[in-house]
Amino acid sequence: MSLLRMFDVLFALVGLVVGLPLLALLTVVGWFDTGAPIFRQERVGQDRKPFTLVKFRTMKVNTVSVASHLASADAITGFGRFLRRTKLDELPQLWNVLRGDMSLVGPRPCLFSQEELIFERDVRGVLVARPGITGLAQINDIDMSTPVLLAETDQKMLQNLTVLAYFKYIFFTVTGKGAGDRIPGKY
Repeated sequence: MSLLRMFDVLFALVGLVVGLPLLALLTVVGWFDTGAPIFRQERVGQDRKPFTLVKFRTMKVNTVSVASHLASADAITGFGRFLRRTKLDELPQLWNVLRGDMSLVGPRPCLFSQEELIFERDVRGVLVARPGITGLAQINDIDMSTPVLLAETDQKMLQNLTVLAYFKYIFFTVTGKGAGDRIPGKY
């Protein structure tokens, strides 16, 4: 097991145990918000293998499953706005990290329908890595609406991923740098 994978497992385990009361509270509030607080979606994983990503639901239950930059801001619920702004919607992904589907730091997992991004990542060797919750692109406000730039940024991050960089990306994410995947319009 690599050093970064050991950090992933340790932080995911601690985050899930310590964060359990918060996860429970957000689940209950989410239940009242949408009736289905947990969102599951098939995403492109390491070596193009599919995995089921889990997040807190931020959109209405019957919203069409598209990349965030193609979604409608009207689909986001009031509680969903709060979750997205605070990035708390990402907390359940600690389970994906613990399972080995994801890393804390890596390229954000995309949908299989995002063929241009998959192609750009494939030619740059990005898909050999575990997808992550955060990374260089996320802290620099680069989202999936610019597939070439995103794939280039992911490649640069992976080529220069050290223990220091790993902690830097996590620190910047936790302290609020970056907007994550944006949805058009104000929310």
